[in-house]
Amino acid sequence: MAHKKTCITLFILVALATLNIKAQSLSVDADLRARFEYRHGFNNLFPDNAEPAAFVNQRTRLNIGYNAEKLQLFIAVQDVSIWGDTRQILSIDGNDSFSLFQAWGQIKLNENWSTKLGRQVISYDDERIFGGLDWAMQGRFHDAAIIKFTKEDLMLDFGGAFSQESERNEGNDFSIQGFFTYKSMQYAYLKKSWEKSSASFLFLNTGFQNYTGVNNDQPDGVSYRQTAGSYFKFPISAVNFVGSAYYQFGKANANTDLNAFEIALEATYKPKEVLYGIGFELLSGTDQEGDTKNRSFFPLYGTNHKFNGFMDYFYVGNHANNVGLNDLYAKVMVPTGEKSNLLVKGHYFAANADLTGDADKYLGTEVDLVYTQQLIAHVKLNVGYSHMFASESMGLIKGGRPNDNTNNWGWVQLIINPNLFKTVLNP
Repeated sequence: MAHKKTCITLFILVALATLNIKAQSLSVDADLRARFEYRHGFNNLFPDNAEPAAFVNQRTRLNIGYNAEKLQLFIAVQDVSIWGDTRQILSIDGNDSFSLFQAWGQIKLNENWSTKLGRQVISYDDERIFGGLDWAMQGRFHDAAIIKFTKEDLMLDFGGAFSQESERNEGNDFSIQGFFTYKSMQYAYLKKSWEKSSASFLFLNTGFQNYTGVNNDQPDGVSYRQTAGSYFKFPISAVNFVGSAYYQFGKANANTDLNAFEIALEATYKPKEVLYGIGFELLSGTDQEGDTKNRSFFPLYGTNHKFNGFMDYFYVGNHANNVGLNDLYAKVMVPTGEKSNLLVKGHYFAANADLTGDADKYLGTEVDLVYTQQLIAHVKLNVGYSHMFASESMGLIKGGRPNDNTNNWGWVQLIINPNLFKTVLNP
C-alpha cells in the first residue's frame, strides 16, 4: 500500500510539471521529527505498582506544494511509528503507519474569492477551537470544502464537511465514534485586522450520529452541537493582550441539552529580551453529582496540548463531560544564547464545577520547562520536563487514582525540516 501511494504521488508531480500554465512553481519539503518520552504520570495520575513508560515516536512527512496563477495543490504523506514497532525483515508495514495527511486543491475564482477542497488542516487564531495539532505526530486534518473571501484586512471563510465510511447504496449512518468525530460540520469564520490588533468571530455547527438498541448499534438521528465566540488581540502601551470567549449550546447527546462556556485572557510584556506573561482560562463544567444539563465545555478540534499544561491532564483525549477547569498561569521565556531560549510556566488548576461531597476544588499545580535550541539551519532541538503536584481532588476526577505518587514527564525532540526542492516551471 505504501509503495502504491508513493507511485501515485510521483505521477502527480510529473503531471504537474507538464501543465501549460503560467507562473508555475513546485516545492518539496521534508518534516522528520523524533521524540523520546519518559512517562511517569503523563495524561493521568500514576498508579501504584506500575512501571514508567519510555519510547521513541517518529514522524516522517513529505510535503509537496504546487502553485500556479489560479491554482494551488498540496499533498502531504507521512509515516508515524514507534521505534521498534515492526519486526526485523518484515516485507510490509504491519502497523499500517503510512497515511495521507493532506491532499487539497485551492482554486482562485477572482481577485477576492477562492475555494479549497480536500483533506486539509483547518487552523484559526490561537488554535483553541480549530488547530493543526502539530505536537501530535499524526496531526489533525478535516475532509472538507471551504469558500474563502479575502480583501485587504478582512477575511471570511465558509466551510463544511459530510463524513461517510465507504460508498453504499442505502443508508447514511456514520459509525465512527470518539474524539468528537463528526458526521457533518458547517462553520463560518470572520476576521478583521488593524495595524496591531485583530478580532474574529467563529460559528461552528457539528452533527454526531446517535445510536440506540441493546447493543447500541441502531442509528437514531443526529445530535447537533453549536459553538460560537470570538478571539481578539490588542496592545495597551507595552503590554499585549489576547483573549477569547466561546459559548456552546445545542445537544451534548441525544437526550441531554448543552449549556457551556469558555473565557480566557492573557497579558504579555517584553521590556527587552525576556518575555513575561500571566493569564487565566475558565472552562465550564458539570457538577459531579449531576445536573439537568451538560455544562461542560470542550474545545473540540484545537491544538489542546498547548493549553492547560503540557502534561495533557485536561482536554487531550480526556476530561470531556467533566467538572471543567479554572486555569491560572504565569510564564517567562528567557533567551539562553543567540539561538536558544528557556520557557518556564506554572499552572494553578481548580475544578470549575462542584466535586462530589463538596470536596476542595483545588486540583493541583503543574510546572513546565521547555528548552529550545536551533542547532543548524532547519534542525531544532527541544528538551522538556514537567511535574504535576496533584491534590486529593485530582483523584476524584481521574478514576480514583492516588495523588501522592510522583507524577512527572520528560522528553527530548529533534526536528529536521529542510526544503528539498524548489523551482519555477516554465511552460
